[in-house]
Amino acid sequence: MAAVQWRSRGRNYEAELQRCRPEAALVEFGDYHPLKSIMVTDTKTRRGARKGSTSSSSSSSSSAPLDPLSSMLDGTDPLSMFAAASATETPAMSHSVSTGDLGRKKWEKEKEEEVVGPDFESWSLKRGEILARFTTTEKLSINLFMGSDRGKAPSPGSSAVSEKVRTRLEELDDLEEGSQRELLNLSQQDYANRIEELNQSLKEAWASDQKVKALKIVIQCSKLLSDTSVIQFYPSKFVLITDILDTFGRLVYDRIWTMCSDPRPLPDSFTVDDVNDTAKETCLNWFFKIASIRELLPRLYVEAAILKCNCFLNKCGIQETLPRLTAMIRGIGDPLVAAYTRAYLCRVGMEVAPHLKDSLNRNFFDLLGSFRQISSESVQNQLVLQRVEVPEYLTLYSPAISWILQCIAYRAPEPLLTEMMERCKKLGNNALLLNSVMRAFRPEFVAGRATDFIGMIKDCDEAGFPKHLLFGSLGRSVACADPPESERLTILNEAWKVVTKVRSPQDYINCAEIWVEFTCRHFSKREVNTVLADIIKHMTPDRAFEDAYPQLQSVIRKILTYFHDFSVLFSMERFLPFLDMFQKDSVRVEVCRSIMEVFIKHQVEPTRDPVILNAMLHICKTMHDSVNALTVEDEKRSLALLIIGFIRMVCFGRDFEQQLSFCVEARATFCNLESVMVQLIHTVNQLAMETSRVMRGSHSRKTAAFVRACAAYSFITIPSLSSIFSRLSLYLLSGQVALANQCLSQADAFLKAAVSLLPEVPRSISVEGKLRASESFLLDFINNFLATLLVVPDHPEHGVLYLVRGLLNMIQDYTWEDNSDAKVRVYVSALPLLAAMSQETYLYSIPKVDSNETLYGGDPKFLLEINKLSETLIGQVLDHLKGLGRDEQATRRQGALAFSLFGVLLAHGDLRNNKLSQLAVNLWNLSHKHGYCETRVSVRTLEFIKHQAQQADMSHLSDTVQRLVLQSRT
Repeated sequence: MAAVQWRSRGRNYEAELQRCRPEAALVEFGDYHPLKSIMVTDTKTRRGARKGSTSSSSSSSSSAPLDPLSSMLDGTDPLSMFAAASATETPAMSHSVSTGDLGRKKWEKEKEEEVVGPDFESWSLKRGEILARFTTTEKLSINLFMGSDRGKAPSPGSSAVSEKVRTRLEELDDLEEGSQRELLNLSQQDYANRIEELNQSLKEAWASDQKVKALKIVIQCSKLLSDTSVIQFYPSKFVLITDILDTFGRLVYDRIWTMCSDPRPLPDSFTVDDVNDTAKETCLNWFFKIASIRELLPRLYVEAAILKCNCFLNKCGIQETLPRLTAMIRGIGDPLVAAYTRAYLCRVGMEVAPHLKDSLNRNFFDLLGSFRQISSESVQNQLVLQRVEVPEYLTLYSPAISWILQCIAYRAPEPLLTEMMERCKKLGNNALLLNSVMRAFRPEFVAGRATDFIGMIKDCDEAGFPKHLLFGSLGRSVACADPPESERLTILNEAWKVVTKVRSPQDYINCAEIWVEFTCRHFSKREVNTVLADIIKHMTPDRAFEDAYPQLQSVIRKILTYFHDFSVLFSMERFLPFLDMFQKDSVRVEVCRSIMEVFIKHQVEPTRDPVILNAMLHICKTMHDSVNALTVEDEKRSLALLIIGFIRMVCFGRDFEQQLSFCVEARATFCNLESVMVQLIHTVNQLAMETSRVMRGSHSRKTAAFVRACAAYSFITIPSLSSIFSRLSLYLLSGQVALANQCLSQADAFLKAAVSLLPEVPRSISVEGKLRASESFLLDFINNFLATLLVVPDHPEHGVLYLVRGLLNMIQDYTWEDNSDAKVRVYVSALPLLAAMSQETYLYSIPKVDSNETLYGGDPKFLLEINKLSETLIGQVLDHLKGLGRDEQATRRQGALAFSLFGVLLAHGDLRNNKLSQLAVNLWNLSHKHGYCETRVSVRTLEFIKHQAQQADMSHLSDTVQRLVLQSRT
């Protein structure tokens, strides 16, 4: 077989293409169209129907195609079937439907009664803010419950019940008898840990049926809320302890609910009549226990915690209890403690009875009445003792007042805001109250009265609550909602007069950051530029900007939200100097990243604006220069994608030389990011092809020199890449581009560089962080390379097929994997190329480039060289097949390779040659020898050969196909 003589069969590519095209079929579009709705025909015809019988009436002609899915449903989809059944329902069937209707009406009624919706800011969101804001370094103390031995179950007997009651009463008295231990000198974190321990103890006691112990823990924790010894920490203490109260309230409610659900579950919208006597008695017992608590504050808090349980006892229980608890709070002497108690009652009230706004309003008005206590001697002495200034003390009220006002203002009508403003005026425009009102009510209500609020802010006493905080709250509202257009400039001027006078850089930037959004929303770049200049003026001295990076980043984000035209953005004189304040590397890179993301998202049209290009180059260079040896790959990839997005948006139109100059500058700027370098090479190749398109393939002397310069750019840049497969693919691609632009010597250099690089390909490469064998990637590249070589003309000084021979020599010398067939698979892939090269007319060509078909014109010597090389390759493959035959473990590989070579001989060889025909038959038999060849593929191959044999010029295949036998796997 090694002495076989290869001869390629002649190919008429155009005739073959015509034969492969599907036959056209006329379609009557009046009867059928793929977008026309299908009418399903219900035939109901049985297979054994007598002749002449007809089907039921049809809604469409019998020629209309049937939808297989609809036909399975007899033309009716499941939803339509249910609708039809509902329409024809008999009265006897109406019971289930009426039940469903009742359920639907009940659900709709509950939705109507639901007052608190998702637009209400939940306590869980406030909770984290309070804990983060109100901290202390002072030492704290806490009283821990030590437990008691009296809680053991009584012995059986007639007096068991009375003994149990007496024991529980004694346990409640333990709190007054010293069954607790005080822990001193706790840090804030230690205190929070101890509270969490108490919360866990509560759950454990409840789970072990020690209900009295659980109650004692809750009472003890509630008592802690009367302690204001570290007053700065009080809001956070309130948050931690009310978590325990919430847990207790939930446990009690769930227990009683469970008792009501025996034997059948209690409906969600139950009434008092649905509650059994045992559950009522248990619920009443809890309220009696709580009523026996001696101190006011724990009694208030614990009853508020189980307020929801009133619904088990009385239809109007909650409605009657809320006013009573509200009135009881008046007995608390400390105004701060009272304020937070009212906040907790409002929180519970919004959860269980949000429609009872009267109690919420009464809570707030009582709170206003207690404000005069702030100036009392006892409070002032406490502040002096703890060295707390009045402004700082007033801020402690802020979470409580804000929560109470949020509950009152939720879905409240606009006139209520007017009433609140009047009450503020009567209290002398109390700054703390005014601030809470502006934060609580809907922004559109506040924005509509922005001028009135500015007047009230001016009349406030600044000693207790700084005016810049009030303007900050007002700024949040006018940034979300639009004030009257005629008042906007006045509002900005009045606000900025106050903001710009704030001396503390931190206070200044906190307020300025809020008003930047209002400025961007309603004014032009001129006003925004003025604001930026003022921020730079305030934040530059003593490098104050270093402590305000989050606020400065927020300013940038707000500007980018409203300014998407980067020519306008970068024309602001103070924008780039503003960016210079970000001198911490990580922050500066993050800001540049945010700018780039907005640019890529909103810059739709390519740009050549020099202002934009210079600024964006500076920003991209900042991101690029942050890359070092410690930068992780994901970060590099993320930054590179942003820079690539910018490069793709740069277009100088027909000024191709300027575009190339930009790529040269970008190459020097972004040399550390390989994917950016790859993109630049693609950009330059695209530039060369665009030049060819403009010149319609006929280059002038100037454009010819330009595309050669593009080729030189790529040739110089590719070696700097570390990925060997990136280099290989770009060498090949750049060579193809050079060929398309008639740059033959440049194309030759690219392809030779690719061939010379093949020995350096490693056996394994990293793909997405995992090592994978490189063999499959290399084979894909070689196949692509072989396809290109068809149109590459031979160099006049290097002999016939010098690139093909060079490639095959490299393949021969390459160190392949052990037990690999890759090398001979390359040889098999090279045979179709050599067969295509021997044709009089090539399958494809490049305009204005003379391939070997033109250079040699079917010269016999050229064809002889092709045949010799083909015979050599076939001999190498056959020798490899013989070697595989000696290894019993390689029979599957031998069969697959033999079948592959058989396919090449069938498609490209001239089987009129007896030796070649015999070789094809031998390969067929070898591939089927061990039964590994897939039968379905073999059958289809035989059918194809028989079809080909029917062609006039392929009749010789009839003899060959007779000798091809399918062997049974058995």
